[in-house]
Amino acid sequence: MKSPCRYKMDFYIRIQGMAMLMEFIYQNPALSPQERTNNLLSLMTLEEKVGQMMQISYNTLSAEEAEDWASNKKAGSFLHVLGKKAEHLQELALSTRLGIPIIFGIDAIHGHGLMNGSTIFPSQLGMSCSWNPELLEKAGRVTAREAAADGIHWTFSPVLCIGRDLRWGRINETFGEDSYLIGVLASAIIKGYQGKSLSDADSILACAKHYLGYGESTGGKDAYDTEVTCRKIREVFLPPFKKAIEAGCATFMTGYQSIDGTPMAINKKLLYDILKQELGFKGFVVTDYNNTGSLVTLQMVSPDLDDASKKTVEAGNDMIMATNDFYESAIRLVKSGLLSESLIDEAAGRILSIKFSSGLFDVKKKSGYASRSVISCKEHLQVNMELTRQSIVLLKNDKNILPLNKSTNIKKLAVIGPNADNLKAQLGDWTFFTHPDPNPEAVPAFEYYTMLRGISERSRLKGIETVYHKGCDILDDENQNIEDAVSAAAACDAIIAVIGDCVEQNGEFKDRANLDLSGAQQKLLKALKALGKPLIAVLVNGKPLCVPWLQKNADAVVESFNSGILGGKAVAELLYGDFVPSGKLTVSFPYHSGQIPVYYNQLSGWHSPKYMDLAERNALYPFGFGLSYTKYQYSNLVLSSAVCGKEDTVAVQVDITNTGEYAGTEIVQLYINDKVSSVMTPEKELKGFERVSLKAGETKTVTMSLQISALAIVTPDERYVVEPGEFEIMVGPDSKASSLLKKTLTVC
Repeated sequence: MKSPCRYKMDFYIRIQGMAMLMEFIYQNPALSPQERTNNLLSLMTLEEKVGQMMQISYNTLSAEEAEDWASNKKAGSFLHVLGKKAEHLQELALSTRLGIPIIFGIDAIHGHGLMNGSTIFPSQLGMSCSWNPELLEKAGRVTAREAAADGIHWTFSPVLCIGRDLRWGRINETFGEDSYLIGVLASAIIKGYQGKSLSDADSILACAKHYLGYGESTGGKDAYDTEVTCRKIREVFLPPFKKAIEAGCATFMTGYQSIDGTPMAINKKLLYDILKQELGFKGFVVTDYNNTGSLVTLQMVSPDLDDASKKTVEAGNDMIMATNDFYESAIRLVKSGLLSESLIDEAAGRILSIKFSSGLFDVKKKSGYASRSVISCKEHLQVNMELTRQSIVLLKNDKNILPLNKSTNIKKLAVIGPNADNLKAQLGDWTFFTHPDPNPEAVPAFEYYTMLRGISERSRLKGIETVYHKGCDILDDENQNIEDAVSAAAACDAIIAVIGDCVEQNGEFKDRANLDLSGAQQKLLKALKALGKPLIAVLVNGKPLCVPWLQKNADAVVESFNSGILGGKAVAELLYGDFVPSGKLTVSFPYHSGQIPVYYNQLSGWHSPKYMDLAERNALYPFGFGLSYTKYQYSNLVLSSAVCGKEDTVAVQVDITNTGEYAGTEIVQLYINDKVSSVMTPEKELKGFERVSLKAGETKTVTMSLQISALAIVTPDERYVVEPGEFEIMVGPDSKASSLLKKTLTVC
């Protein structure tokens, strides 16, 4: 039986003709996005429906070829098109028979950084060290407003991969190593991107990626095989994506890698059965770049593109990124009866439904005509500055050498090192320097603060002279002038060494086997140390590096990761005590590359307590670690109930006292340990955290809710079960066992 909506549509076709039908579909606010989608699908040819499934990489085509995809093949989406070019293609699309608008997507990973002149935040790894969901939501809002003003509707962010193998080139894109924290932070930034409504002119679509387990590839090899079980997927890798669905994330992206030998792009169980059916994801799934073609050329699981295209659609992918030959292949498969057109309808329907929900058919601003005045506006820079401050982590402060404003003996300060005046290293990956086409010589169209500028300007205000020398190169150990750098530092009262890695060592195709400081940086540091002057190290890096020498020999160590356009200003403020550091690591640092992985939530049962040729067992700097200029004391850990049922919620209370001389913010962390379980469980798992601000001498009672359902394990048959027994509840400033207060909770 036809629905009333369908009868009404047929009436318009017979009586009023196509013009009135178009008005009915596009302008009737009484219809839901799904009703409008169904109506539009009924008018579309097979070619038009397959066209909607295509995402075209703009920078791989000539202008004429791009116009052909917009006008004739009616591509549903374009990748990496900015400004006027996007407007032109949209105008072509809106002039076609059905006038279906294009979705323009871009990798706005930490701000709309592919556009020169935008607000560029710290990397995802950097901003995660703030442990501040509210600020991440604001960063997402800023990114959305600036991307929308540039004609962009969709960002391929956030990255929900879990950064546990630090050799992997894309650690900088993650929110760290903990599944729970990733889910919380991802949910926040998704809400920022998508705003109160997808149809708002300054909202953009979020994309949770890379589904699923992409960062866990064997040996830290990008886009390689991930050897994990379905049980482990449900336990570790799926939870952040479940959080993304709960936050309303509009799109998901499949990973490049395979899982136990099955390419993620054709993993029907994970894509269709679990994501779409079990979890009820209503948005659309886009492949990563040329995933369909890679089934033939790299992963060797399909003999030809027709076979690859069929498997890709049947597995549950809706949009095909940058495999242009899929268009002809899918049409050929349907016409030959080898692929059901109903699957094409489902895929195109999901895409069209999101386009309707996004207001692309209704709001002209969503098609690329929004005001650009918001880009890098004062309000956005203020959000960036606050997030940058909260993202910096103080790792060492021997004898309270910092803040520098406490010392009256420093008249001249040396700023030494290859990253002191290196904006590209400071911004990291996914900016206009690196994408969509590498342009390392680009001239920034915005005001920025390298470490050198920030420290020099702040020092000048304090009446302190600064002297700068690069010292050495990050990559080329022959490119060095350590003698002159030491000579410059010798005339100073203290040294700030700015070292780390560079953009050439991070990102896709940039996996590393050795995480030691590269080039002649270690030689430079040793020469500076030999001067006997206070040595403060500032790390500018995309991922944790092996720096045990710094921990032993530097007087202070500051981790800034890729801190964005305001990183130098924020670090200088921290060094001079203009704010009290509160950032905490979301990823553990190893002593040695061969020690990886060192993530905090590992299983017990290792036959040996440590590697026989490494003195240390644990991480150099563990998950959750970060110092302050003040000190905090934890006491009086109390559970609202020591015995509870599986459906209960327990209130966990602890007193925090600021025993130091500065006001500050502490990040209180709640961990649990299932003492005995039917499957092995981690030694500890994060289950909550709270930011608490305290004046000097002040005590506050912090209360965190712990749902007993969060204590569930995943059984071998993939069920979530809360088993009765004893659980250790732990609260403290970081994940170290020695830092944590403990109570026992019994679940009946």
